[in-house]
Amino acid sequence: MRVIAGTARRLLLKTPTGMNTRPTTDRIKETLFNILQPKLAGRDFLDLFAGSGGIGIEALSRGARSACFADSSREAVSCIKENLAHTKMTDRSVVYATDAMTALRRMRSDRKRFDIVFLDPPYGKGLELAALTAMRENGLLAEDALVVVETALEGGTAIEELEACGYCVTRVKDYKTNRHVFLQAAEE
Repeated sequence: MRVIAGTARRLLLKTPTGMNTRPTTDRIKETLFNILQPKLAGRDFLDLFAGSGGIGIEALSRGARSACFADSSREAVSCIKENLAHTKMTDRSVVYATDAMTALRRMRSDRKRFDIVFLDPPYGKGLELAALTAMRENGLLAEDALVVVETALEGGTAIEELEACGYCVTRVKDYKTNRHVFLQAAEE
């Protein structure tokens, strides 16, 4: 896995071993960031369920002001920290070594607000629904924030479930086995 574009272009990133994470392929990452690029400059990014941190690091490389990463796996957190050091982006990052819900509560205490959020939880556990609700309830989303949820294409979280958390779907991008659903908080 590597950084595709920006200041850390072509640098290789470490990934956790085993099957507990699904590193985003270069092709999917390139498609995702072609969509996100116009919104990245000077923005605060959250990579929740971060794995290797590749998505947040790509955002930093392409101009995001800062990035927060959260993962509950010790090995994943170690990879994120090593990748941030390797890409020289540690000073623009915060890593939360805990589960997503605890991380979101800590981010609220730390007064974090995010312009762009990427959620890639383990499929089929409903973690994205809990995270979406917690982000709204804890005031973690900046005005007009964009949230991207990765879910399985077959049997993944239904769009209606995501909308029921108080979000509007603005775009859906399907790939071979997964999909990215782009959301914005609904008006209250």
